[in-house]
Amino acid sequence: MNQRRELPDWKQLYREKEVETMPWFNPNLDPDLDQALTKLNLHTGTLLDLGTGPGTQAMALAKQGFTVTGTDISDAAINRLKEIAKEKGLDIDFRQDDILNSNLNQEFDFIFDRGCFHVFQPEQRQDYVRVVSRLMKPKGYLFLKCFSHLETREEGPYRFTAEEIGEIFGSQFNVCSVEDTVYQGTLEQFPKALFCILEKI
Repeated sequence: MNQRRELPDWKQLYREKEVETMPWFNPNLDPDLDQALTKLNLHTGTLLDLGTGPGTQAMALAKQGFTVTGTDISDAAINRLKEIAKEKGLDIDFRQDDILNSNLNQEFDFIFDRGCFHVFQPEQRQDYVRVVSRLMKPKGYLFLKCFSHLETREEGPYRFTAEEIGEIFGSQFNVCSVEDTVYQGTLEQFPKALFCILEKI
């Protein structure tokens, strides 16, 4: 489950591939996030879409009334998204940023991570937790989707149990819930995932 994983060069990937062909591409708002926002009665606020990639989540959230910033390490992805948002008349702050060395200097009400955290190597995870905590307002929510330990295919990112999520994030966040789900995308069989709601302490 935790063998060292070789992952893509994200910058090169977004320069060379159509985003619609990527395994995690979902044109609609992630249903687990949609359900969480409804359950928590959240309709407005500042939201960071971390590792925005194809930008579909950022755009769906902006349409719902959130003030959205979307970041990605890939400048190719960000440049493309700026053009699309302009065409669609959406006011989204898309910017190139590396979350482990982030240049962001504001605090958000919410952060959505639909596939960024689980690509980091084990020694990078606490750096991620510290930076994400710094970028959040007190009592803000981190909505985290990551691969589950139940996923059996060999390729792909790191996998986690609910207990591991608690151990990794427990110093900065209260774990509100961790639920079994899937990654909706372009693969014929959706990968098994965890959807976590974490509240900043």
